[in-house]
This record gives sequence, structure tokens and C-alpha cells, in this order.
Amino acid sequence: MTDTVLEMTSDSTTAHNRERLDAFRLYLITDRSLLPEDQFLAGIEAALKGGVRAIQLREKNLTDNELRVLAQDILKLTQKYNARLIINHRADLAHAIGADGVHLTESSTAVRKVRKQYPGLLIGKSTHSLEGAMRAQHQGADFVTFSPVYDTPSKQPYGPSQGLEKLKQVCAKLDIPVLALGGIDLSRITPVREQGAFGVALIRGIWNSSDIEHESVKYINALTGETP
Repeated sequence: MTDTVLEMTSDSTTAHNRERLDAFRLYLITDRSLLPEDQFLAGIEAALKGGVRAIQLREKNLTDNELRVLAQDILKLTQKYNARLIINHRADLAHAIGADGVHLTESSTAVRKVRKQYPGLLIGKSTHSLEGAMRAQHQGADFVTFSPVYDTPSKQPYGPSQGLEKLKQVCAKLDIPVLALGGIDLSRITPVREQGAFGVALIRGIWNSSDIEHESVKYINALTGETP
């Protein structure tokens, strides 16, 4: 294949992926520990009913078979609501079940390698510095999460909060969507969007709610500027 054809193919894939990324204004990351086990899938569907259109399955304490079964169950729900399912770390599983993409961590295989092996997947990348975010973009990531913007228990292992100024720097330097992650609540949607964030990634902000569907609606409205 000639270089020109390769470039045309890459440009076409990039444009297609950008269309698919419209769903990522609110990127909801799973955490089974925050919901009763028998209500987990119902919680996912409630979030989807509330307007969430991008789910990241991030469950590290499951066997391969358990993870696959859970991923397939969630995929049925995301397809029902025309939403995107992203699998944390496991590009092979995402490809095997027909999920929309993979979210790579700092310990995952390099973005470039995943892109070559699984060209049809959307690729997200967790970043915690400007350098890391720029490297992810250079290697071909479709979007990045930048964290922790604010203090939050789930992101304490990655050090102190980055703050809004560092978020602004990352958003200004990157051409791909940057999702603010870490300590985001409804009152912080406007500040992170003002720094240039494409959207937000959430865990506790929605899963801790007693009414997941209604809480999802509130976040979607805050991100789109609509009123209930």
C-alpha cells in the first residue's frame, strides 16, 4: 500500500472516530463496589436512560471469563441505547466482543501498537501530565482522560490534584478531546469546560446517587447547557 493510500485511510479512520466521539461529553467509568451486585446492570441501564452515551468497563478483580460475560451483558445495553462501550486495558477483549474501544492505562501496551493491531477500535489513554497527554496524541490516541483535576479517593495513587491551570495547558496543546477526571461534580462542570475540556469522566458523581437516571440527566444538561 502506498504512503498516499495509507494517509487517506488514516484520515478516513480519524474522521470516523471523531464522529463516534460525540458521545464522550460524559464518560462514565464503572465501579461495582459502589452498587449492590444485583443492581449493577440496572444501574448501567439507568445511566443510559438518563442520557449517558459512553461507558468504560473498568473492573480489575474479575477473572477473564467473568469480565467477558459482564462486558457482553453491558454491550447489549449500550447497543440498545446507541451508546459506546469502552473496555479498560483489554484491547483483545474489546475486539473479540465487538465493543467500541479500549481505554489504555500507563501500564498498558503502547497506543501505537494497539492502533496497528486493532485499527477499528477507539483508543483512549489515561494521562497525568502534559507530557503524557502529548505523547498519547502523538501515538494516535483518539482521546485522553487527564487526572486528577481535583482531589478524589480513586485517584490518590497518582499524586496531588493537577488543578485547573494544568488542565487548561493540556487542553490548549492537544487537538484530540480531553476529558477532565477526578473529583468532578455538578458544580465543577463549568470550570473544567472553561479550561477547554471536551467533557468529563465520572465515577462517584453518578454511581453514588440514589437516583442514577435523574443524576445522569443533570450532568448531561450541565454539559450541554440545557435546562431540565
